[in-house]
Amino acid sequence: MHEMRVVRRKYFGMALAILAAALVPAPMSAHGDEEHVTGTVTAVSATSVTVKTTDGKAVSVGFDAKTTYSRGKQAVQKTDIKVGDRVVIHADEVNEKLVAHTVELGTASPAAKSK
Repeated sequence: MHEMRVVRRKYFGMALAILAAALVPAPMSAHGDEEHVTGTVTAVSATSVTVKTTDGKAVSVGFDAKTTYSRGKQAVQKTDIKVGDRVVIHADEVNEKLVAHTVELGTASPAAKSK
């Protein structure tokens, strides 16, 4: 009987610790201040891209020398971004403008693959 109380106490303590950890706010992660822009490219230039977001807003995001570009797991160039591409952009606000640090292009559409 004593062993059963010890086991119950052990699991009660673990459950209490898990509950306490869930209620304490987590510290901000490195991505805490990032803006995430998801949608379809409607315009692209040498210095920025305009994205129609999933909620229908047009958002302009600039590029800088540190911006990286990828399609799937493969690195691509800024010039690979085309109107109609699906993108996920991770950006920071700099001087009240969004500047991308990563641009993730969606995989090529079936129509593009068949060309």
